[in-house]
Amino acid sequence: MLKKSRITSATIKKYLDCFEDSFLIESAQRYDIKGKTYIETPKKYYFSDLGLRNARINFRQFEQTHSMENVIYNELRMRGYSVDVGVIQIAEKDKDGKVTRKQLEVDFVCNMGWVRYYIQSAYSLRDETKRIQEIRPFRRIDDSFKKIVITKDVVQPNYDEYGILTINIYDFLLNPDCLEK
Repeated sequence: MLKKSRITSATIKKYLDCFEDSFLIESAQRYDIKGKTYIETPKKYYFSDLGLRNARINFRQFEQTHSMENVIYNELRMRGYSVDVGVIQIAEKDKDGKVTRKQLEVDFVCNMGWVRYYIQSAYSLRDETKRIQEIRPFRRIDDSFKKIVITKDVVQPNYDEYGILTINIYDFLLNPDCLEK
């Protein structure tokens, strides 16, 4: 009788570490923005080369939202930023008055020296509901660092009433200074 093998979390961690050591993937730690501490798990992983990722899966799965987020991550790292995934713990009351705890995510917390940016990757902001969803975590951050939404939509760089900058992915990729404006 064949022995049934079990994949453990230690085995998965070992594989992920090997992939990182060989520069196939990079991990981003989760950072509690309000508590100003790192959360040990789970990390978020990004491919260093999307072409290798796509070739490995035989071009079967192409999710533009994930690919765009991965491209933004790689560009930020290439520009020299340390990049984490932001987490904001919130408590909200539902319609019955019951308090529920939720966790909001900021796609990227980017740091270089004294400069910090909070960035959301939003493939499309097709309507106001989607825009509100994307900026919701930003509205819970009580500091003065710049908050940016990067979208594939064709938009002129603009600031909304909350001081949140929205820019197009192509402007972001082609102009390294666009975050500073």
